[in-house]
Amino acid sequence: MKCVRILLSAALLTLSTTIFAQKPTTMPLWPNGPEVVSSDGNDQAELTVYLPDANKATGRAVVCCPGGGYSHLAMDHEGHQWAPFFNTQGIALIVLKYRMPHGNRMVPVSDAEEAIKTVRSHATEWHINPNDVGIMGFSAGGHLASTIATHAKDNAAPNFQILFYPVVTMDPGFTHKGSHDNFLGKAPEDKKALKEYKKLEFEFSNDLQVNRTTPRAFLALSDDDKAVPAANGFNYYQQLYKHDVPASIHIYPTGGHGWGYRETFAYHYEMVFELKAWLKSF
Repeated sequence: MKCVRILLSAALLTLSTTIFAQKPTTMPLWPNGPEVVSSDGNDQAELTVYLPDANKATGRAVVCCPGGGYSHLAMDHEGHQWAPFFNTQGIALIVLKYRMPHGNRMVPVSDAEEAIKTVRSHATEWHINPNDVGIMGFSAGGHLASTIATHAKDNAAPNFQILFYPVVTMDPGFTHKGSHDNFLGKAPEDKKALKEYKKLEFEFSNDLQVNRTTPRAFLALSDDDKAVPAANGFNYYQQLYKHDVPASIHIYPTGGHGWGYRETFAYHYEMVFELKAWLKSF
């Protein structure tokens, strides 16, 4: 009977996401030019906005940061494919095409902060509650999302965070090397420069930046993730717990890395239902 219920629920979820998928609107993030200029002028930040039907809107919104090791973006299964899931619950999804660091870590950080601000500035038009805007990230996008959750202030600070197999730490022993090097640059040989570099590794090890004002969190990981050790997400959860931040962590026995919304992930439906339940909990 349990299997039948799961299959029926999965069928209903698939049907509902098909019915309520909305046509997106794509817009430049920085119509008047970015605050932080990238060395690659062809790399432009964009927002793709998926809004639920106005009469179903709950006022909640999620800014989504796909992963890709800070070298590219997995825009589909870690971005656009999530829109029906959120829209059927009356939640707006805003997929962020953020710029790569290209030697400047503040390029993607400024994009993510501006994305949160932009959503709030369109709150009335998009039927969004400015006090119910979250950030979601996958892998390196999880590092970006957790950076915003632990560093951003005032109008750029999210109200909640959703992290999938995130890169959290910049500690060379636990981080994802590609994300680390693309975000911070490779370690310098000069001793003085290396000392400053180590300070940056600490500053952007987001588990070490958690405090009591950090927003509530949902984390989903795979125990057999060989690309980004599950310790990244687990250590982050421990710090959230230590600082009395409400958090829910789900560690699946298999799945590896990078499953996003793919139904080929063995625990796809469990993950979807657990996230849906968490979103209804507050």
